Amino acid sequence: MAIDTATDVFEEHRPVLMGVAYRMLARVADAEDVVQEAWLRWSAEDRSDVREPRGYLVRVTTRLAIDRLRQVRTRREAYVGPWLPEPYVTDFGDTVPDSAERALLADSVSLAVLVVLESLSPLERAVFVLKEAFGYPYADIAAILDRTEPAVRQLAGRARRHVGERRPRYEVDPAERRDLTERFLAAAGEGDLEGLMALLAPEARLIGDSGGLTRAPQRVLDGAEKVGRFVVGVTKKSVSALELRFLEVNGGLAVLVLSGGKPDSIIQLDVADGRVQCVYIVRNPEKLVSIPAG
Repeated sequence: MAIDTATDVFEEHRPVLMGVAYRMLARVADAEDVVQEAWLRWSAEDRSDVREPRGYLVRVTTRLAIDRLRQVRTRREAYVGPWLPEPYVTDFGDTVPDSAERALLADSVSLAVLVVLESLSPLERAVFVLKEAFGYPYADIAAILDRTEPAVRQLAGRARRHVGERRPRYEVDPAERRDLTERFLAAAGEGDLEGLMALLAPEARLIGDSGGLTRAPQRVLDGAEKVGRFVVGVTKKSVSALELRFLEVNGGLAVLVLSGGKPDSIIQLDVADGRVQCVYIVRNPEKLVSIPAG
């Protein structure tokens, strides 16, 4: 029987490590850097006494992600305009052969929830991710974070309260999201403000992330009228030069907008009760580099 090499073992657990790192950092490049650092430590480690490789690797990755999150939050304080997570494509067609890997990627948290996780401290976020997304017992999380179990339970309680107060209190039906997204795009393309207003909840919001590198609202737009007028104004100027494609981002339907064959933006709608609750638009080109154009 062949003995697994260090590379084989690491690659077996890479999807889990990427899942942890991305949920912690909400940016693909940062998550990949953390996973790469975990690999360097794993490959250099004397692994003879490592009885549970997955547990070891998750511990290393989580601690590295906590350190990286503290660093990037300093950068985000100077971010121009609203900040959104980097979209993470979770529909890879037939390019992800392993069903477990596919399931993990498809289960990636939504943009809305990742935004909420920004309100947590790095330790609270780590506890929340490990417990809620991966189902780790408190005792295991305590070992991963080098904290006592009572301290971890306290962190978990605070995290759940923060997330419960801010996260969307509805589940999105995929068919409903698809229908509303198609109707939203049709109304926007036709410049139909009345049609858009009928689709938007009265308290609808639009959050656009450009990082100051492209054109997008420099503040959150609140209210159906402001959102509708902005969408109509933008599409009137540029819709004929754009190509639209559906894809799955962060486990939900999104629209990839292509300009000249290159990713221009990602649009995703939060919907509930038959209305659009929030429009997310990511236009920062640095957050679109991992989006396939084909």
